[in-house]
Amino acid sequence: MSARIVVITIFVHRNGQTEQVTTIDRAWLNPSSGVHVWVDLAAPSIPESLILSDTFGFHPLSVEDAMSETQYPKAEAYEGYLYVVLHGIDYRAPERGFATHDVDFFLGPAYLVTVHDGYSRSIAELRDHCPRNSKMLGDGPVALFHRIVDSMVDHYRPEVEKLEDRLDDLEEAVVDVPDPALARRILDAKRDVASLRRVVTPQRDVIARLARREFLDISTEMSFRFRDVYDHLVRIADDAILFQERLTGVLDAHLSSVNNQLNQVMKILAVVATIFMPLTLLSGMWGMNVHLPRFPAGDAAQFWWLFAISAAVVATMLIVFRRKRWI
Repeated sequence: MSARIVVITIFVHRNGQTEQVTTIDRAWLNPSSGVHVWVDLAAPSIPESLILSDTFGFHPLSVEDAMSETQYPKAEAYEGYLYVVLHGIDYRAPERGFATHDVDFFLGPAYLVTVHDGYSRSIAELRDHCPRNSKMLGDGPVALFHRIVDSMVDHYRPEVEKLEDRLDDLEEAVVDVPDPALARRILDAKRDVASLRRVVTPQRDVIARLARREFLDISTEMSFRFRDVYDHLVRIADDAILFQERLTGVLDAHLSSVNNQLNQVMKILAVVATIFMPLTLLSGMWGMNVHLPRFPAGDAAQFWWLFAISAAVVATMLIVFRRKRWI
């Protein structure tokens, strides 16, 4: 039986040191205490989530949003804290799609509370480094919040590059081996790019609000740092638009290739049908039970006369079609 993951992780920074604890002293939540607290909840159940409402006293609406499976990226100011929802992404090549992971942040003057589904790589990395690097939590909850967000956005680039590699493969496939099943792959890729845009665009707008200092919790220095994160998201959003345009071009090229192949097949069938039309006429006429002109020699030679005439007709038609560049 596998060990159960740690759902609630609590770090406290006091007297210049960061340590992991098992309980929270309410006095630490007072901004004048000089203590910084980070509480991380990984896939909490309803009883475990009571820490949000009972210990911290967060608004019921924000707690309800944090416990829901999927929330739209947003930033809302409540009395005494800032509630932010952001998304992490994970491009899963075998399933050909993006997996979206919500991360909810409760940012106060002396604390940061994160709630996620347990699959956030950024939080897992920083959670491992937090006890060894006192500066992470020592710089304050807002700085820690920025570290997590910056790490989340940094993880976007490798995932976007995986999608870009897939687009390169599709472009080569359209030129090298046009396959009727390729249209499905192109449409799947367009769906993934649309999913990327749905994640990045609203998240970019949320970070823009933090960079513009719309909230008192964000200092001027931290707003500069969020501007850098915003620039990264803008570039990713622009890449998503370019991906969409590339896929449109790939789909158009694929459809043109399929149409060209169909035209070639139809042309060959038309040539074959046209060639056999006079042959059908000749064989029909000489197959009737009526008196028709007879060619020289005996009865056995009549077949070969018709065969030779048919072959001459086919050769003549092929020469004419070739000179007119129909084939």
